[in-house]
Amino acid sequence: MIAELVSSALGLALYLNTLSADFCYDDSRAIKTNQDLLPETPWTHIFYNDFWGTLLTHSGSHKSYRPLCTLSFRLNHAIGGLNPWSYHLVNVLLHAAVTGLFTNFSKILLGDGYWTFMAGLMFASHPIHTEAVAGIVGRADVGASFFFLLSLLCYMKHCSTRGSSARTWGWFLGTGMCAGCSMLWKEQGVTVLAVSAVYDVFVFHRLKMKQILPTIYKRKNLSLFLSISLLTFWGTSLLGARLYWMGNKPPSFSNSDNPAADSDSLLARTLTFFYLPTKNLWLLLCPDTLSFDWSMDAVPLLKTISDWRNLHTVAFYTGLLLLAYFGLKSPSIERECNGKFVTNGKQNANGHSCHSEVEYGNSEIKPSFASKVENGIRNNASQRTQLPSTENIVVLSLSLLIIPFVPATNLFFYVGFVIAERVLYIPSMGFCLLITVGARALYVKVQKRFLKSLIFYATAALIVFYGLKTAIRNGDWQNEEMLYRSGIKVNPAKAWGNLGNVLKSQSKISEAESAYRNALYYRSNMADMLYNLGLLLQENSRFAEALHYYKLAIGSRPTLASAYLNTGIILMNQGKSEEARRTFLKCSEIPDENLKDPHAHKSSVTSCLYNLGKLYHEQGHYEDALSVYKEAIQKMPRQFAPQSLYNMMGEAYMRLSMLPEAEHWYMESLRSKTDHIPAHLTYGKLLALTGRKSEAEKFFLKAIELDPTKGNCYMHYGQFLLEEARLIEAAEMAKKAAELDSTEFDVVFNAAHMLRQASLNEAAEKYYDLAARLRPNYPAALMNLGAILHLNGRLQKAEANYLRALQLKPDDIITQSNLRKLWNIMEKQGLKTSKT
Repeated sequence: MIAELVSSALGLALYLNTLSADFCYDDSRAIKTNQDLLPETPWTHIFYNDFWGTLLTHSGSHKSYRPLCTLSFRLNHAIGGLNPWSYHLVNVLLHAAVTGLFTNFSKILLGDGYWTFMAGLMFASHPIHTEAVAGIVGRADVGASFFFLLSLLCYMKHCSTRGSSARTWGWFLGTGMCAGCSMLWKEQGVTVLAVSAVYDVFVFHRLKMKQILPTIYKRKNLSLFLSISLLTFWGTSLLGARLYWMGNKPPSFSNSDNPAADSDSLLARTLTFFYLPTKNLWLLLCPDTLSFDWSMDAVPLLKTISDWRNLHTVAFYTGLLLLAYFGLKSPSIERECNGKFVTNGKQNANGHSCHSEVEYGNSEIKPSFASKVENGIRNNASQRTQLPSTENIVVLSLSLLIIPFVPATNLFFYVGFVIAERVLYIPSMGFCLLITVGARALYVKVQKRFLKSLIFYATAALIVFYGLKTAIRNGDWQNEEMLYRSGIKVNPAKAWGNLGNVLKSQSKISEAESAYRNALYYRSNMADMLYNLGLLLQENSRFAEALHYYKLAIGSRPTLASAYLNTGIILMNQGKSEEARRTFLKCSEIPDENLKDPHAHKSSVTSCLYNLGKLYHEQGHYEDALSVYKEAIQKMPRQFAPQSLYNMMGEAYMRLSMLPEAEHWYMESLRSKTDHIPAHLTYGKLLALTGRKSEAEKFFLKAIELDPTKGNCYMHYGQFLLEEARLIEAAEMAKKAAELDSTEFDVVFNAAHMLRQASLNEAAEKYYDLAARLRPNYPAALMNLGAILHLNGRLQKAEANYLRALQLKPDDIITQSNLRKLWNIMEKQGLKTSKT
């Protein structure tokens, strides 16, 4: 028990520095924006959606069905909300528990000695685990490992009690249940059933490859045959149920996620897929360079036979075959047991004896842990538990290393990554066992005390170096900026792009722009980066550049709804109404099939429809606006905040004089968000219109109270005061509004209107002029500026603005009439006009 406690303590201690870490990378989508974690979402949705909250049967689903992991996130959310500390704590505790179980498993194979310590400490400290433990979404791998080991330990108990205890099938039931739980934490957990079969055949019964078929054919061991058959049946049932539950369709991934899978060259695909396990093994052996993401060009494709990396592939598979041959070859007379050599069951050094596993004749195949007499020599220590041979442990280690990794090899289906460090969490058990048993075999083989000490201390030094690397690597997972900076060397395109998002959130605009451009330098067709750069430029009023990058983003990914949305908004603000309308309509028609994040897509489509409705509203097409708003409500995803949409519905009904309907939608808007300021203002207007003046004023004042810095609130209150003939108060509200929101066209324009209605024409001129500068291509702004200049006697400036307005809107009757009146006055005063 000491070995388990010490190893678990080390696993706990090494990751204590992650408790202060923030959410990083995939944590945002799996936790922060995952609707399945919210209390208002029925918890049963977890069993119908994938790990990221998308319906499993949706064509764009990742198909990663991990409901037990998502359920653990939901419990975290219920207890601590979005405080990352509690999420990290669960990950660290789980890792400590897995380390303890692995050490216990190693003790069964290696005995209660210092080599068990070595295996446990190596697993506790291995740096490849940092992504799985320090990254919260890695909990899927750690949780799957926990039940993986429980299932394997239950099966080992089943083997040892088979034929001698009625409880043996209880242990088998535990094996099946824990295997199912492991799969519900992460898909690869089901592979424990195959590892259990390997243990039973090659370790417990110590069969060699050539003995398997005769054993089955001659029915020498029916209990073994029954156990393996049940494992096969249960594994097939679990896989079949999972395939059915996810809609009988494999997931689809973008070419950047797994470039080899998208390659047209069979040679490139083959060479690359054969090379990738080699790269994964190197990460286990020498985890010097780690990265949060290995997609895109992080591992360049192997396109020719002459690529020198093929030598690594050959060396890897040669070594693998040699190890397999060593583990499965026929046993020799002399062998080693728990660090000491024995011959025919007699130990050749002082200490307890050990069984030889040579079989003669057609005797029944018996479990290796049974007490028996072999080769005519009685073992005087037959009651002691026998440990597996080095060959047996090598076979089991290889199965632990290889079988759980098989789903990530692209052999049966393409996966959405090139390399994923957290996928190596379970295979690292086999690696740690393999290194430990190899070191132990060398230790036994050499005779000189110096060489024995060298091997022992070299193994201990490896554990120390692994622990130091783990502690240092954990520092990279403290926050997203550190994580992405650490990945620039491996995957510059992805790292620079994500770093740009972080820098932008920190208001480091120039640095963020440089980061986006660096990302595009390495990979110029990344739609997300083109869009993010366009968004940054749009937010800094560089609209022409923003439109250019949105166009490139759409060209790279025609289904990127958010790029259409922002393009339409820029065009609408530039007065290009028809282009904006076409853009919004095109966006609304994009289906969400095969999209990675259908929820985000639906939100963008809903926003497009909302803005299209606003465009119709501004043009006075209120019925068209209502039709579009209704479509938006139908397409609106659960996570979309509907208050603005409901409020605009009310506005449209109000313009159509359908006041009861308008009041209903204003109330719906306030119900969905009680502090929604626009709904307070529009509902106040409706109350004033229906004669409920005192109630109306309360809503206007409440809006100002909610945000005293928002000019729009003062503007609406000022309009109410103007209608009540409280002109002085109205004028003060108008000036306050325009001063606070001097860059908001609607506020400035309406403030100018109010000042003109209050007969404060000089002040009105100032704000009409500002409004025209804010929207130089908006005809109404130019016409009203011309009108106030006309009233204030600045006739030539008035004429210039009227003419500019008519250039933009030639058929505007009011502007034409005002211009004719102006020309009459100018001619009477002897002033030159453009007409003359």
